Amino acid sequence: MYPYLPITEKDRKEMLKEIGVSSIDELFSDIPEKFRLSKLLDIPRAKSELDVRRDFESAAARNSSLYGKVSFLGAGAYRHYIPSVVNHMVSRSEFYTAYTPYQPEISQGTLVSIFEFQTHVANIFGMDVANASMYDGASATAEAALLALRMNRGRGRIALSRMLHPEYRETVETYLHGQGYEIVEIPALEGKVDIEALKDILTEDTVGVVIQSPNFLGMVEDIPLISDIVHKVKNASLIVAVSEPMAYGILEAPGNLGADIVAAELQSFGLPLNYGGPYVGVIAAKEKYLRRMPGRLVGMTEDVDGNRGFVLTLQAREQHIKRAKATSNICSNEGLCALTVSVYLSLVGKEGLRAISYQNFAKTQYFISALRNNSIEVLSNKVFNEFAFKPNIPVEELNVRLKAKGIVGGLNLGRFYPEYEGYMLVAVTELIRKEDIDSFLSAMEGGVNDG
Repeated sequence: MYPYLPITEKDRKEMLKEIGVSSIDELFSDIPEKFRLSKLLDIPRAKSELDVRRDFESAAARNSSLYGKVSFLGAGAYRHYIPSVVNHMVSRSEFYTAYTPYQPEISQGTLVSIFEFQTHVANIFGMDVANASMYDGASATAEAALLALRMNRGRGRIALSRMLHPEYRETVETYLHGQGYEIVEIPALEGKVDIEALKDILTEDTVGVVIQSPNFLGMVEDIPLISDIVHKVKNASLIVAVSEPMAYGILEAPGNLGADIVAAELQSFGLPLNYGGPYVGVIAAKEKYLRRMPGRLVGMTEDVDGNRGFVLTLQAREQHIKRAKATSNICSNEGLCALTVSVYLSLVGKEGLRAISYQNFAKTQYFISALRNNSIEVLSNKVFNEFAFKPNIPVEELNVRLKAKGIVGGLNLGRFYPEYEGYMLVAVTELIRKEDIDSFLSAMEGGVNDG
């Protein structure tokens, strides 16, 4: 392991000579003297590599590992089973060294993998086209909102569902801040889009409506009804955000129900949970949005000899075209993450994905039934693998009890939604067993209802 590659004093002198300066000070002579550091900083002295390594190892040892533990935590990041062959495939050197296909004619392998990724995504979400190289579900949702705005120059009103993931909402607001666009919130009624409120909010200036399904509480929204209402406004786009794509192993694709754009996070398809990523966002849309989509789009063609080839059909980003004309400033290619998704989906196949999704749904319904049989309030059973309930003891106390059993509990909804203070959001995936659910239930026994 060689994490540090030093250069010698001789190397430094040769490099300085090559660029025509005699010293490091001369190299920075363009910086005014008053802005240069004239004394040492008041910081600890440098340590040896060995000491630094020991410090980091000591700090890491204080972490509590979740490896092998049961987790009911979801809220946009889901723990699913990853077959070992997925990591075996993506660890091959020709895959993990592949980056951005700047020279498509010699990047055919990378382009093939991106093309197959786009095909999987378009099929799952019922769309005509899908892109690559979004950072995550949050930024993809913000980019989708900008896409709707680009389709309607002169109009600038975006409506966001209150049940859209709070961090996705915050990202959209950050992207659109200071650009003169109006953002309005669609109220929720019993945990879903308030249909009557949506009708009242829509105006002729509304260019996009962003909902999430399954939403942050795990509830499945009525996409066909919402689509009919949104499309009464001329050229308005319905954007469906998805943080748990596993749901579409059994749910009808949003594109088949009237959605114009899908902004999704695909971490559930083969990517492990780490400290904040990596994630893999994507935008899929109907064909009319094709030329205004951000990111990359790979297409398949033939050369003059009739051989199949792949090309970067569209690359509307600042690295490839004039910055002012770029549709996005996202500049990193999520190629390895996209490849992982493709390997996972190719491995499980259509029937396998449906079977895994059904396991998620069935186990969730067992959990909900068990809670209701114990007189515990559950907001809704019309969910996929995530739902909210009000435990008979405070959420934090329940999480402490669960931790003692080696179980990671759920999210206190009061963190994001004051109206749901005292409620817990839990996710049930195929990795959860019946005995894990029963153990969760036993942790609530003997608690006092806090109202």
